[in-house]
Amino acid sequence: MRTMTVIGTGLIGTSVALAVSRRGVRVFLADRDPAAARTAAALGAGLARAPGETVDLAVIAVPPSQVGAVLAEAQERGLARSYTDVASVKAGPEQAVLRGAPEPARYIGGHPLAGRERSGPLAARAELFRDRNWVLTPSRLASDDAFERALELVALCDAVPIVMRSRDHDAAVAVTSHVPHLMASLVAARLREGPAGLSRVAGQGLRDATRIAGGDSRLWGDILEANAPAVAGVLKDLHTDLSRLVPALDALARPGGADRDLGMRALVDLLDRGISGLAEIPGPPDCESYGMRVAVAERPGELARLLAAVADLGVTAEDAAVETAVAGAGFTVRFAVPARAADKLADALGAGGWDVEWDPARPSARNGRLDDVVGPSGSM
Repeated sequence: MRTMTVIGTGLIGTSVALAVSRRGVRVFLADRDPAAARTAAALGAGLARAPGETVDLAVIAVPPSQVGAVLAEAQERGLARSYTDVASVKAGPEQAVLRGAPEPARYIGGHPLAGRERSGPLAARAELFRDRNWVLTPSRLASDDAFERALELVALCDAVPIVMRSRDHDAAVAVTSHVPHLMASLVAARLREGPAGLSRVAGQGLRDATRIAGGDSRLWGDILEANAPAVAGVLKDLHTDLSRLVPALDALARPGGADRDLGMRALVDLLDRGISGLAEIPGPPDCESYGMRVAVAERPGELARLLAAVADLGVTAEDAAVETAVAGAGFTVRFAVPARAADKLADALGAGGWDVEWDPARPSARNGRLDDVVGPSGSM
């Protein structure tokens, strides 16, 4: 790929342009707000003008409801050989393209699973997509050429391609992205009506739970409208859980109530389901880890000495768990060690006299180096 046009120079579009520009692709930028395109160009994302000839690929970085019309107009003027988009909803744009685009075979849907709570070209980062999944949703008419160019785009952005059907994608992101954004907004909205002194007791947990609520409300309104059926389905399931949780808490709020035990069981069941669901979320690709077990003598201060030793290499006490503690026989402490640090940590602990064992899944440090393991402009 030698040339590309990015239509829509918000966070995602500008990040795509920055990433591929660094790989030698000549990028042309367009936006309905000329100032946004010029800002992206000033960042080094490309040239804020139309190309003089047909480009290899056009990336449509606009809200879901606009993808079909923008792509049809681009195809009518022969802008590119192939087309893709980066909208976070796929079924609606795909149907719009199939119904109204002059050449639907030249289009393949795409959605990079990366973003920030900020918007606009100034929030863009060339490394935004590195090691992140990038979903491609080829329609029944998509050509091999369109698919290959979309794969090349993913590779240029250092992302990982995932192929899905558009409706499966939309059902999945309703759970993993769209409803979480709504929940963050609902919690954040409560802060406006909270008790006096609320800001003094706001901690990191609240910031983590509400961070994404700061996204562009108009863009998110478009996204949620485009995926309304799937989002509504998830919210109905949440409503069912809430209809059980609220009576449980009401029961616990009544001292001496006969149904307090039932309320506590319902509450603990929900919390346990949350813990189980959290375990389904994979860690980031660069956080691949291996299990390490260290034998610790039962002497005062010995466990603290081990924790201090591993902390120097980036492994904290939060990553540790005592697996066995037999009276007089000491402890076995298990750590989840980042793959990139495994060799260094093993050498350091061995030199310090610690007895270290690894989970069988970890490759031998002597058979292969572990450091080789991949451990508002109307735009997006």
